[in-house]
Amino acid sequence: MNKVLDEYLVEFPQLAEVVPWDREQPEDIDWDMLIHTVCREAEDVPEIDWCQPGEAAAMEALLGNKDGFLVKRIKSYDTDRNYPTKPTALSGLSPYLHFGHISAQRCAIEAKKRRHLSPKPHYDTLAGAWEWARRTLQDHASDKREHIYTREQLESAKTADLLWNASQLEMVHHGKMHGFMRMYWAKKILEWTNGPEEALSIAIYLNDKYHIDGRDPNGYVGCMWSICGLHDQGWKERPIFGKIRYMNYAGCKRKFNVDAYISYVKRLVAQSKKRKLDESLDSAAKHAKSED
Repeated sequence: MNKVLDEYLVEFPQLAEVVPWDREQPEDIDWDMLIHTVCREAEDVPEIDWCQPGEAAAMEALLGNKDGFLVKRIKSYDTDRNYPTKPTALSGLSPYLHFGHISAQRCAIEAKKRRHLSPKPHYDTLAGAWEWARRTLQDHASDKREHIYTREQLESAKTADLLWNASQLEMVHHGKMHGFMRMYWAKKILEWTNGPEEALSIAIYLNDKYHIDGRDPNGYVGCMWSICGLHDQGWKERPIFGKIRYMNYAGCKRKFNVDAYISYVKRLVAQSKKRKLDESLDSAAKHAKSED
């Protein structure tokens, strides 16, 4: 989205000259009766005084020098937005958006101008994990691993785990890996690399390079969930993983037919390679024919 943001997130155009309404006039609205009816139906709804209506009030909530969200309060949004005891960390703009006193486009444009005031989102780094997850991963970062694989070995599916190799090859040759296997795939990368930072970096690199839906928020969340416990809870502590949810080959074997999945991927890879060979031969034949 950010790559094309400048193309679409632009200022509002100037309004064209208003064309007079020359059609049938709508029926008059009895505003007094309407207001009376609404007030009668809302007698048991307390009146609020914290939200002043109108565009000027909306812009004050967004940009006001005293307490505007983008000017003052956004600095604490990253750390305090999930604490009900710290409501000022939120934008408070939803009433204005709901009633059309300000547009989402205006909010986005003004936020873009002030991006430097907000810290970079850590959607693809260990800093984006909860404190408990960062702590447990760091505590076990130096734990002894049975295997250590380089990025090149992982990318080439050169591990001792045939199931993991199959998932990697499915992603490479099919452009998409089964959702369950994505979890196992990423968690094994954590188990087979030198630490959580390297594991996350490699997982995102491979995901973005080979998945047809790579470079997508869901892909980053999937890697962060698997490796950093994002949107998850702490589990029984164990080596390497700490309190991050654990997955292993035995668990997969209990859940589904591992051998059938591996066989399926082998057929898929063979078909992919044959298709590529046929295309190469066809291209060579066309090239030779054009030179005759």
